[in-house]
Amino acid sequence: MNHHDRRLDRACGVLYGLAAGDALGMPTQLLPRWRLAGLFPKLDGFVDGPEENVLSSGVPAGSVTDDTEQAVVLAEVLIEGRGRLDSGEFVRRFLAWAEEAEADGSEKLGPSSRRALEAVRRGVPPEEAGRRGETSGAAMRVAPVGIAAPPEPLGVLLELVEEACRPTHNTGLAISGAAAVAAAVSAGVEGAAFGEALRLARAAAREGSGRGGYAAGAEVAERISWATELVLGLDEGDAAEALYRLVGTAGWLPRKRCRRPSPSPRATRGTHGGRA
Repeated sequence: MNHHDRRLDRACGVLYGLAAGDALGMPTQLLPRWRLAGLFPKLDGFVDGPEENVLSSGVPAGSVTDDTEQAVVLAEVLIEGRGRLDSGEFVRRFLAWAEEAEADGSEKLGPSSRRALEAVRRGVPPEEAGRRGETSGAAMRVAPVGIAAPPEPLGVLLELVEEACRPTHNTGLAISGAAAVAAAVSAGVEGAAFGEALRLARAAAREGSGRGGYAAGAEVAERISWATELVLGLDEGDAAEALYRLVGTAGWLPRKRCRRPSPSPRATRGTHGGRA
């Protein structure tokens, strides 16, 4: 397998992993950990959305959420632009997707995305509409940017990240988180070791925090470092508990590579999530 084929294989793995992880976590959205322990003592495969979950009740096992669907929209625009992101086209496609996705009366969008898109429909410029978006929605859809742009020079990657964030999450806090994800993905596609990918993620988060509007919140780059150090030396159960209580549900990612990797158990511990 040559370098191009390896990159293509890794890029496909990114998208497959995004969709599979999204579908795995679909039944658990917004439910507290204690409730999940009762519903899913061992969540190691796709299951139907439970009645207890207002977001995913009745949703068939293996279904993805808006996170994957938004990533597909972003990927399509990047492909059509041959790696460039036409911001106007992205906004148009995003709006069309949102209307179709919620045509049945469901609420797929998170609060930041919904508020921003409603503002755009009223004629507010996208860069202004996203000025209150400080949640993780942009980070959830940004993986295709990491595939499209190399990890260095970092500025090129960050420009694409900012464009992808601008319509709904145009704040330094949200851009910082999305930049970290995109940089880690980009490094992984290039075949970088985990330590190098983590270094690039921190650097991207640090640079991304200065873009967009101001939003109060902890520095993402410092949180990445702290979360990584937090789980060192802990067994799997203690690490999962610490990450859930102190870092947040996506924190299983550093844990996954700080010890010997075994993705399924750790991934399932990180599937409880929120909306963006």
